[in-house]
Amino acid sequence: MVSGDAPQAEGSVRVDVWIWSVRLTKTRAQAAAACRAGHVKVGGDRAKPAQAVRVGDEVRLRHAGRDRVVVVSKIVKKRVGPPVAVECFVDNSPPPPPREIAIQVPVRDRGAGRPTKRDRREMERLQGRSPES
Repeated sequence: MVSGDAPQAEGSVRVDVWIWSVRLTKTRAQAAAACRAGHVKVGGDRAKPAQAVRVGDEVRLRHAGRDRVVVVSKIVKKRVGPPVAVECFVDNSPPPPPREIAIQVPVRDRGAGRPTKRDRREMERLQGRSPES
């Protein structure tokens, strides 16, 4: 068996490779882009794609509109199947929001024109966002 195929208990690997290999993103390019955009944090600090990740590190990933918080339990260098990938991290992510809340999109009447400042503030209040002061 090649050393990169099975989960390993020691060493380190690039954070973008690890995120891709445990199936948190579909492609390695997506994982690297998330790192460059600042959507990946290792130990609370923004991570570049080449940053090393070790067993016990906490990785926070914002992907597909959802925050994922995982703790590395095994190091993998090659993409593995879903049953093996689940064993490589401990998922501490908050549960996803209910579908009804996630899909709500404010709808304006057709032909109503551009919203006024008052309309915008009303929409923000309805969405639960505080107006910027």
